[in-house]
Amino acid sequence: MTPDSVGPFSRPILVERTLKTGQPVTVEANEAERAALARDFGLAGIARLTATFRLSGSLHRLQVTGTVEAALTQTCVVTLEPFDGTVTEEVDVDFADQDAFAGTPAEDADIPDPIVNGRIDLGSLAAEFLALGLDPYPRKPGVAFAPPAEDAEETPFAALHTLKGGGPAGNDG
Repeated sequence: MTPDSVGPFSRPILVERTLKTGQPVTVEANEAERAALARDFGLAGIARLTATFRLSGSLHRLQVTGTVEAALTQTCVVTLEPFDGTVTEEVDVDFADQDAFAGTPAEDADIPDPIVNGRIDLGSLAAEFLALGLDPYPRKPGVAFAPPAEDAEETPFAALHTLKGGGPAGNDG
């Protein structure tokens, strides 16, 4: 977690302290963080972003499970109208000491996320899973894409056909 890698929603926690309590950790984005994430993800808005995580394992090898939930406003790719929706994503991520897999080629192993200076960033993890849960082509409920009606005169080749002296497209004779 370097200052350059921290996004607009950051909640670093000490792994040791959190493991000792054994309690779930809930992180919630404030208004400014939600606005910044909405800009980053191309959303009209995020009304709520909450994540609850459970940590298990050790200081050197950690598993984080939980749920990320958001209420947001997206723009429909068909009508271009804003609409409200929700995202719920299950989280199951492994973390390990930064040095645990040093020298291991990435293609040879499923390398866990790093524990840096005894800390992990649950805000960043929540933002990552929110991004994974977003529909890249959101549609307002009940809206379907209808392709334009086929009209031979309207195709890009209809004009070429007419220029070649063939008359209206589809009329070769």
